Amino acid sequence: MATDYAEDILGGSPRAAARLITWLEDEDDRAYPIMESLFPHTGKAYVIGITGSPGAGKSTLTDKLTHAIRKKGLSVGIIAVDPSSPFTGGAVLGDRVRMSRLSVDPGVFIRSMATRGFLGGTAKATGDVVKVLDAFGKDVIIIETVGVGQDEVDIIGIADTTCLVLVPGLGDAIQSMKAGIMEIADVFVINKADRLGADQLWAEVSSRVEQDSQIKQRDWTPEVVKTVAVEDGGTEDMLHAVERHRSHLEGSGRLMDKRRERTYQETLRMIHNELFRQVRDQLTNSGQLNQLVEDILNRKRDPYSTMRDIVQGWLSLPPKA
Repeated sequence: MATDYAEDILGGSPRAAARLITWLEDEDDRAYPIMESLFPHTGKAYVIGITGSPGAGKSTLTDKLTHAIRKKGLSVGIIAVDPSSPFTGGAVLGDRVRMSRLSVDPGVFIRSMATRGFLGGTAKATGDVVKVLDAFGKDVIIIETVGVGQDEVDIIGIADTTCLVLVPGLGDAIQSMKAGIMEIADVFVINKADRLGADQLWAEVSSRVEQDSQIKQRDWTPEVVKTVAVEDGGTEDMLHAVERHRSHLEGSGRLMDKRRERTYQETLRMIHNELFRQVRDQLTNSGQLNQLVEDILNRKRDPYSTMRDIVQGWLSLPPKA
């Protein structure tokens, strides 16, 4: 079955891609043999992250940017991360209505994903879904994050170019000065630039970018562009800024460096997740975990030595055949 699904995805089947993405979100074991087959066919797509606070117009901007990319004859995959429903675990907003025109374009694949409690603005399976869309043949993949605020920095571990969307009147001038959110952007986008205060916000962000580039001597100085997404204003400028950043990464060798670091972190994370899953399942299924909890609760044991004993005992086990 894994070979069949992989062949279908490589052959351009959106239904097979959607089914695999669902399995990845559900952590279904059927997904991983397929991912193993698809992995040699990944690494070609360019990944753009669009992040920023709620109400910044990220969905509209994603829609307009996708249209601009499609005019160049490139195919696009969109991963739109939404908050989770506390009742069903599904995506709450489902605001892909803003991209309704794109949904009938065979060159565009749109997938909404729920965070399911995963912090940092993305969903847990986002990185794997990028690989699916990459193998599916998409030239550019856009990730629109959920919009959670200052801790929305996980996107830099997935995207090649990260665009931070700011708007006047939402306190973004202050938020953009925060070190964490400021440092993740390769391109700053002042959206809703027809509003009062847009010029001031542009000046403040530009000044901060210039100061940071002098102090930290970064090899890339983030560009600051203005857009009015609802009117498709400035979208081309945004795309050109992304393209210039891509040219810089490719010309300097930084693109390979970023992807090497991403692979390093991703490999460690996958090992951690699988080890945790196996230890958790063994302790839970044997009833040992419940007994340990009771012992700790009654102060018969402490959690520190318990953790150490479990880890040492697990490491001494012979590997599974």
